[in-house]
Amino acid sequence: MAPNAKPPVAKLMDFGKYKYEAAVKARESRKNQTNTVLKEVRFRLKIDTHDYETKVGHAKRFLGAGDKVKAMIQFRGREQQRPEMGVRLLERFANDVAEVGAVESSPRVDGRNMVMVVGPLKNKAEAKAEARRQKQRDEAKAENERKAKDKVDTSSAAPVTQTIGDSFPAELREQAGRTEEPVQQPAPEAQQPAPETAQPAAPEAVEAPAAAEAPEPEVVETPAPQAAPKPPAPQAPAPKAPAAAPKAPRPGPKPGAKPGPQA
Repeated sequence: MAPNAKPPVAKLMDFGKYKYEAAVKARESRKNQTNTVLKEVRFRLKIDTHDYETKVGHAKRFLGAGDKVKAMIQFRGREQQRPEMGVRLLERFANDVAEVGAVESSPRVDGRNMVMVVGPLKNKAEAKAEARRQKQRDEAKAENERKAKDKVDTSSAAPVTQTIGDSFPAELREQAGRTEEPVQQPAPEAQQPAPETAQPAAPEAVEAPAAAEAPEPEVVETPAPQAAPKPPAPQAPAPKAPAAAPKAPRPGPKPGAKPGPQA
């Protein structure tokens, strides 16, 4: 570090790390370096309108990227005797690209060609930064549109089912309902008499035959099925009483003894 000092001063360092850091710095400098490229656009004096617009579009793209554009008109045959027509065409080209570039070199004749150089209004670094910002804006806009498209509208959403059966198809739910409903016999409806309507008085009273009363349908009551009787529960056998011991026989009277009074 200081070879002229007494004593000289030296520094120990990792040479591999030093080379790596130097390579990183060189790479960063090349990344930020701007190299202006000269693009060339060629015309003919009798160019068609559509072809001219295509050439102008290419030139605008080149100038917007920070590159220079060299406009060249090729003369053939007797076209070389009318250079003023080439000048008018190049002036028209310069006016069309004036929003992104400015004329650096006026039209000049170079052999059988006429050349004009147009430089960009922004340098390459500014053009790259602007393109990067525009790309970020486009990506953010696309992301917002995607989120808005994927957003679920819950204002008219159907209620969430709470059971597994609600998620079955309607046909299965109807079939399950038919199997679960008990079969009921339709109850007979009592015949209601028709309301009497006022009839105009007849000149002669005519007795109408009494309508035969329809017999009322008999209601057959089906007895409800009775439950089968339950079998009696088994009872434990009662414990047997112990057998009584046999009584000892009473002694009889002795022979020759007199019978005494009995108690």
